[in-house]
Amino acid sequence: MTSDKPHFSGHRQRLKDRFRKGGVKAVADYEMLELLLFSAIPRRDVKPLAKSLIDHFGSFSDVISATPERLAEISGIGDTVITSLKLVEGAAQKLAQGKIMDKPVLSNWQALIDYCQIQMAHKKKEQFRILFLDRKNRLIADEKQQEGTIDHTPVYPREVIKRALELHSTAIILVHNHPSGDPTPSRDDVEMTKRIEEAGKQLGVILHDHLIISKSGQTSLKTLGLI
Repeated sequence: MTSDKPHFSGHRQRLKDRFRKGGVKAVADYEMLELLLFSAIPRRDVKPLAKSLIDHFGSFSDVISATPERLAEISGIGDTVITSLKLVEGAAQKLAQGKIMDKPVLSNWQALIDYCQIQMAHKKKEQFRILFLDRKNRLIADEKQQEGTIDHTPVYPREVIKRALELHSTAIILVHNHPSGDPTPSRDDVEMTKRIEEAGKQLGVILHDHLIISKSGQTSLKTLGLI
């Protein structure tokens, strides 16, 4: 007598058990994707699709961070799968944000770095964000000010400081990403930072740092002695 269960049902249960016992360290990247795809695709072996996604995009995080348009280009990916993957990305962003919002960020620096990495490291275009802090250096707002091309984002120092004053923010942290993967600051990055720092000094807004985020890591202009 043959079983009505599909051949992959035992694999699914074993993978779930292994994950519950050992967490993320107990499974490979493609297996993490499999676990996410189980509910979106309940009646198909999803291992080939998970491996195909890793091969195409490069890593688990690259798959999760891919735009819906790019995901839709992959055979076997429909709206249900895209929603499942983007839900994971959104949950990660919410979790990271919850660890820093309304909290003193200078004493919780690694959580801030983690948040910025999740938000920006995989963006394909350069994006400029400002983190606004109150007098106790608590994060009160995180706003995307500009989005540019793959290697350039226009930034206007007066607009940056004007927005800080509107939010009653007394200190800011600048953050932008380098889609190239190299977080080394350019000469334009340094010059723009100095202009914003000077504009802030005139109106009582302190510039704590300027972080450059990339897939390979991050750079702090303050640590480099450029602020």
